[in-house]
Amino acid sequence: MEPLLEQLERFSEVLAVSRTSHVSTWDSATVRRALQWARYLRHVYRRFGRHERIRTALERRLHSQWRPEGGLGLDSVPGLTNFEALRCSDVLLSLRLLRNRALGDAACYYLLQQLFPGPGVPGGDQVSLQDQLARLARRRSAVHMLRANGYRESPKLQEDPLMKTQAELLLGRLQEVGSAQAESRSRFLGSLWERLPRSNFLKVIAVALLLQPPLAPRPQEELEVGRPQTAGEGSRELVHWLLENSEVMAAFCRNNPAGLLTSVAVRYPALTRVYLALLTDWGRHLRYDLPNGVWVGVETQDVQWAELCDRFQSLCQSSTPLKDEVLTALQALKKQDGDFEAPGLSIWTDLLLAIRSSA
Repeated sequence: MEPLLEQLERFSEVLAVSRTSHVSTWDSATVRRALQWARYLRHVYRRFGRHERIRTALERRLHSQWRPEGGLGLDSVPGLTNFEALRCSDVLLSLRLLRNRALGDAACYYLLQQLFPGPGVPGGDQVSLQDQLARLARRRSAVHMLRANGYRESPKLQEDPLMKTQAELLLGRLQEVGSAQAESRSRFLGSLWERLPRSNFLKVIAVALLLQPPLAPRPQEELEVGRPQTAGEGSRELVHWLLENSEVMAAFCRNNPAGLLTSVAVRYPALTRVYLALLTDWGRHLRYDLPNGVWVGVETQDVQWAELCDRFQSLCQSSTPLKDEVLTALQALKKQDGDFEAPGLSIWTDLLLAIRSSA
């Protein structure tokens, strides 16, 4: 294990150096050795991708190597930062070298020969570097497209052409990542959450959930590395990610329109339960303003009465099973609160009155 860890650490340093001016001293032989090293580590990824213990050990070494207090002096240009990066280590190295103007002419010429060998040139890899770079370019284009703010004031956001296109791109990227470990898909969604405009990204997720039919949980033995995803699995990955990240789930429910969330709730009972729990929590933060005769939030970030009422009303205008579930929950909360019938004493009573008046 230790020789493998050392190999990984040394290549990670090479990858970091590839973005610096030090590559001006590289010749074609250096580039060749670096690419061979990268392909060896890609083989390591394929061999040990399913071995949790080995993968964890490699990840730990990489994290310790590039922590801020590290002594390599290359913190601004990190090398490998996670095990998943080994899958495309040769692509990462090639991209960094192509972008580095300090790379000498001979080394650059050799690299271009490797990327574009021409017709009839035999290659040892099933997927060429050129193909991998093209795939990476498509992925980056998809991320760029997802950055666009597709939200417009539309009564049916799920029918907006731009939003549907962004949702399809998201599902397509999830399908590509789906051939790797489940944690890779979660890491991919987490990276989008950090990089993209969050309000729009949350709406794209909601629309994506409506584009595919929900699937029943799949047996664990079928969740194997390399198994292709089928239609509908992207929605399951999105639901799983939302449920695993409470902060994201709360933002998902707070930032998406009531009607869109109702459509999602109809199809995904697991999300419905969390949504109802959040609505209940938001309602408990409101206090009755007697002089003005309205429920108000104690803090500025609290949900307003009009929004809370609109969300409950939207849920109760949906299909009968969901409507009955919501009304049953409100009746139970009303009973716990004293089972008052007069308005202004219990927010759950007032919500039930508002729902009945709008029916």
